[in-house]
Amino acid sequence: MCGVVGAVLKSDVNLLLYESLTVLQHRGQDAAGITTLDNGYFNLSKSNGLVHDVFQADHMLRLTGRVGIGHCRYPTAGSSSSSQAQPFYVNAPFGISLAHNGNLTNAMALKQEMFRTDMRHVNTDSDSEVLLNVFAHELHRLGKADLDQEDIFNAVSAVHRRCRGAYAVVLMINGHGMVGFRDPNGIRPLVYGKRETEQGDEYMLASESVALDFQGFELIADVAPGEAVYCDLDGNLWTKQCADKAQRSPCIFEYVYFARPDSMIDGISVYKSRLRMGEKLGQQIKKQWHDKHIDVVIPIPDTARTAAMELARELNVVYREGFIKNRYIGRTFIMPGQKERQRSVRRKLNAIDLEFDGKNVLLVDDSIVRGTTSQQIVQMARDAGANQVYFASAAPPVCFPNVYGIDMPSASELIGHQRELEQIRQAIGADALIYQTLEDLENAVCGHYGHITRFDSSCFNGDYVTGDVDEAYLKRLKDSRNDAAQERRRSQDKGYTVLAVHNNS
Repeated sequence: MCGVVGAVLKSDVNLLLYESLTVLQHRGQDAAGITTLDNGYFNLSKSNGLVHDVFQADHMLRLTGRVGIGHCRYPTAGSSSSSQAQPFYVNAPFGISLAHNGNLTNAMALKQEMFRTDMRHVNTDSDSEVLLNVFAHELHRLGKADLDQEDIFNAVSAVHRRCRGAYAVVLMINGHGMVGFRDPNGIRPLVYGKRETEQGDEYMLASESVALDFQGFELIADVAPGEAVYCDLDGNLWTKQCADKAQRSPCIFEYVYFARPDSMIDGISVYKSRLRMGEKLGQQIKKQWHDKHIDVVIPIPDTARTAAMELARELNVVYREGFIKNRYIGRTFIMPGQKERQRSVRRKLNAIDLEFDGKNVLLVDDSIVRGTTSQQIVQMARDAGANQVYFASAAPPVCFPNVYGIDMPSASELIGHQRELEQIRQAIGADALIYQTLEDLENAVCGHYGHITRFDSSCFNGDYVTGDVDEAYLKRLKDSRNDAAQERRRSQDKGYTVLAVHNNS
């Protein structure tokens, strides 16, 4: 999962990109980068680390220009070295810089195909660099020195024909402008908006609408599945559907966990969808837990708060904050490696004993992935004096790996995979455990809207919307994603650190 942003302004773009990446920091904490375009020159700065650590004053001063794109990264199967930080750049045709959120399921085949037939070299293991080279090759095949919007849309159409998987992309073409597009299933989010100034209209693309809100841009729309948005250097905007078959199938885990609650994704409020998750989970508890007395509902911060508040209201039970979070620790779910995740839980959360002592406590979390965090939090509640510790998940059991850009591990590392409810309850140490049903979750996200007929809920049901994920692919994914493989990559990366990269060519 990553965050992307791009803008065409009437003034310098560097501060807008920096501030927007801080707003999208929850989508990636491993690396960050910005590329700007100024009088035919690309200016690039990127490195591992949080946004405020990557960009210092001297970097910002060199990121000149009115057009730019930015990226904050969290690694999936690839290396976490600085060589993987985005945006990426190719010099032909014209010079193109790209930032990408998602994962190509046919990246390996494409990389080999491009070397043999397109005669293009991909220098990293990143599927984002593969996608960049596919787009660049299709643009180059046109053989034109001057491009119009139809040429760019034709190149995007060719990307859709060749690439499989999930991708939300922002890119810049030297001498032309900014382009944004989504895969034909619209798995990963991308929105665009406009801001009126005395000098003329400005346009912005971002992973989430909250970044537009923060910068004073009016949300125009989500980039539709398969659609492309092109804004030239003068601020003229064009859009076109570039996929033959497009279906809106957003990743439901965006609403469960990743997106900020103040964002709108595909016309749906993330906040209201989480309220409905809590409401439906509370209704299920009332039906199934007649024999259980709950004194207090306590969320596991931060993502579960919204659902927990509505759940408590539905049950007519007191809601309390029982855990205090150290906000300077990253999201445990995306921590690289099991040992690091285990250490991070205790560093991240501390219990308020008086909210637990002698009480029957219902802990509410957004989901349970590996179970490592849940087990430790249940134990923290017991150590704080809880009488009974019940556990509720606002999402169904996570049983299958996510192949579209979320680093959910191999199936064998998922606590929900091939385990019954009682086995999971025993593993996390709770006195009772309840999950949201998939039907209730999808209804909670959809609400009263009927424009989404299918979600990508593959991590819950194993139904991959792109239709190209088989056992062989999942086996390769397991070999590259499990904790042992990631530990090997980190060992290889040790000693290789790039504090900052700046490119003025």
